[in-house]
Amino acid sequence: EVQLVESGGGLVQAGGSLGLSCVASGFPFDEYVIGWIRQAPGKEREGVSCVSSSDGSTYYADSVKGRFTISSDNAKNTVHLQMNSLNAEDTADYYCAASLSTWCDKNILQAGMNYWGKGTLVTVSP
Repeated sequence: EVQLVESGGGLVQAGGSLGLSCVASGFPFDEYVIGWIRQAPGKEREGVSCVSSSDGSTYYADSVKGRFTISSDNAKNTVHLQMNSLNAEDTADYYCAASLSTWCDKNILQAGMNYWGKGTLVTVSP
């Protein structure tokens, strides 16, 4: 059974930091792209970041570039998303997702993810 389990969401003040983790199971982790997609209330889903577990290449949305860092721990089938300098616009449900793709980019995040987690809520207070 494929599972993606997110953790680390919560409430943080603007300017603060938060780290999200995604533990994957049920598929060959090192053959997949793992990404984070977020959705704020009343807004469209946004691909935030992704990492290729095979070669370590990464992608970041312009809105988080320089503030968020994604990393992959293949030994633990885990992907981390370190989020710094958070602001109210980062408030959203954050979903971990996996794609059988050899690269990660905006298009893969938008339409190419095969498996999804249930999400974790990040709330940034002003």
